[in-house]
Amino acid sequence: QVQLVESGGGLVQAGGSLRLSCAASRSIFSFPTMGWYRQTPGKQRDLVATITSVGSTNYADSVKGRFTISRDNAKNTVYLQMNSLKPEDTAVYYCYGKSIGGSYDYWGQGTQVTVSS
Repeated sequence: QVQLVESGGGLVQAGGSLRLSCAASRSIFSFPTMGWYRQTPGKQRDLVATITSVGSTNYADSVKGRFTISRDNAKNTVYLQMNSLKPEDTAVYYCYGKSIGGSYDYWGQGTQVTVSS
């Protein structure tokens, strides 16, 4: 019964900031890789950022320098700090976890981020 629950989405003005949280129902050490994806209507989910159990991070080019992914192992939570938001960042953001061995993908329910101009 693995669950990933996102929170922190909302409506912000361009240039503003939001912090997304993803709370896992089990130790995030169960997931060698965790991260965030985003999706707009009619499009595939695109990678935003990932973080490994040893703290290595990767970012989409479109968010480098603006977004920061982090993890708090004691709280079983992954965060996405989003600064300097742009209207093109508007999307549903999904928390993601890759299982040990890389065989299974787990997804949260998504949280809406809307950036107004």
